[in-house]
Parts: sequence; C-alpha cells; structure tokens
Amino acid sequence: MTDLQFNDTFLKACRGEKTDHVPVWYMRQAGRSQPEYRAIKEKYSLFEITHQPELCAYVTRLPVEQYGVDAAILYKDIMTPLPSIGVDVEIKSGIGPVIDNPIRSFADVEKLGEIDPESDIPYVLDTIKLLTQEQLNVPLIGFAGAPFTMASYMIEGGPSKSYNKTKAFMYAEPKAWFALMDKLAEMTIVYLKAQIKAGAKAFQIFDSWVGALNEADYRYYIKPVMERIFSAMKEENVPMIMFGVGASHLARDWHDLPLDVVGLDWRLQVDKAREMGLTKTLMGNLDPAILLAPWNVIEERAKHILDQGMKQDGYIFNLGHGVFPSVNPDVLKRLTAFIHDYTKNAKSARSI
Repeated sequence: MTDLQFNDTFLKACRGEKTDHVPVWYMRQAGRSQPEYRAIKEKYSLFEITHQPELCAYVTRLPVEQYGVDAAILYKDIMTPLPSIGVDVEIKSGIGPVIDNPIRSFADVEKLGEIDPESDIPYVLDTIKLLTQEQLNVPLIGFAGAPFTMASYMIEGGPSKSYNKTKAFMYAEPKAWFALMDKLAEMTIVYLKAQIKAGAKAFQIFDSWVGALNEADYRYYIKPVMERIFSAMKEENVPMIMFGVGASHLARDWHDLPLDVVGLDWRLQVDKAREMGLTKTLMGNLDPAILLAPWNVIEERAKHILDQGMKQDGYIFNLGHGVFPSVNPDVLKRLTAFIHDYTKNAKSARSI
C-alpha cells in the first residue's frame, strides 16, 4: 500500500452508502488508449503481459495514477481461465478469442476439467497480491466472464454477430447446455473466490453477449446459473457487479439476482432504470463514442447522466462499454476531474 490514504468511495457507493462525490472508473481503462501501454504491446502480447505479474500490475495501476479514478480493474481477458479446463484458446489480433476445439456435444462438455487457481493461474493471483499489498490506494476489481458469454465463444469457436450456433445448441441440446452451465458456474465461482482471497475488493461479471437472448430464454436457460454464482459468492462479502451490452431488457432480471450493482450500457438511462423499479446501486453509462466528441459535448452528456445518478445514493459513473483505443487519455483525466468536482459541489450544496 502506498502512503496515500485509501479511497473507499467506490465500495461505499456499491453498498448504497452516502459519498462526498460520485466515484468513477472506466471499463477497459487499463491499456488500449494509453501510449505507455501501446509501447508495451509492441514488445509483448496480452498473454505475455498477463503472465508477468509486475508488468501486469503496472498496466493495471497506470490509469489510477494517470486519471485519478476511484477503482482499478485487473488487466486480463475473460478467456484467462479457459485453458485450465481444457479449452484451447488463442487471442488473435484484430479478431479476438479463437477456439480450435469448439463444443459440439454432451461428450465435449464432459471432457472439460476443473480449475485449480493456485497451480493453473498463479500469475493472476500474484498480480493481485502485488497490487493490493503495495501499490494501490483504491479498491481493485476482479472479474470473470459469465457462463453464457463464455459458452458463446466455446461453441461458436470465436466472436459472433448472431450467436446462431450457441442458440441452436441451447435449444437442441438442453442436457448438454445445462451441464456446460454447471461446469462454467463452478469454474467462475472458484476463479472469483481465488481473486478475492488474493486481495480483490469487488468483482464484476461480464455477460457481454447475453443481450442476444430474449427475456423468457434468459430466465429459463441462464438466470438459474447466475443465481447460483452470486449466491455462492455472497459469503465473500464483497460488492458484486453485473454488466452486459445490449441487455437493457434484462435489467430487471439482473436486479432480482443477489448482487449489489447493476451496470447499464448507454441504451438505458439511469432515470428509466429507476422507473423500472431498480433500487440497487446503478453503474454507467456514457456512450464511449462520446469521448471522441468535443469537450463541451462530453461535459453536457456527463452532467445529464450525473444529475440522474445523484437523485439517490448508490450510483457509480462509468461508460456504457469499454474505452476505445482512439480515445485521448487526457480526455479521461479531464472527465474524471470534472465528475469529482461537479458531484462534490452538487452534493455539498444539497447538504447545506
């Protein structure tokens, strides 16, 4: 831990407590748009960075130091635990995760193994220990991919726009589907518990592509496994966050889960989410494309979101998806300072 006082504003907001300013962090804040990171990527792949704890810790803490955000998120990929259970995955530049042995049958599901974090991914745990024991004055967020999103890569063999193979497998092979959900749920629980044991103070589950499902299918094929994961993680007593893209129609279902924070993408306004009955802490949700606009537009849009978020305690500012590589880091630094100043002044004025 550094000599700086620990900033627990993010944790308080996750619990719905009063804070003197709205906390902010940005998905994909580590890397991508930062020149220091791009210089590192010229020498090392994502795989190589994540396997070097000191380098990975540096990439993770860089946005905290540069932008002044209220939380760090571990630099890694949602695919990280899959090789441990027997999935051959490669992150290909310009494509994303590519899997050479896609799931096609119940027999394929049965072949999947179990993860042992201490022996399979010690580099992840060592990175967390480095960050939380010495280097961060803000909470570190761990994360995992949700079973549907992980399954979509495992069945499609890589990224997809339609998820036709995933849905077809889900509908045609329900026994195999639910067996796969069980395997991935167990992997997720073990993986997240190891991250928390190593020092992560919160975690986020990314169900990036679950918006491809309608509400009825989500409730039948997915929601039970999410209930299992969050119920199992409840005993860790750390804030639990859910996020996905294009899944506003599932926001109420997420709110029903035993979690603490519902992440919103830019399609669902904070006010609208509250009108829908979401009373838990909300996180979001500036469209990351706005970061490429002139500052006056960014400020106006941020104010609009912040004014909605501050109507009640339990709000965290974030983007509605991840930072683009083309975003100027100075914009994120300026936006962070603006959010802190604007909300501190607004909350102070209300308390007078």
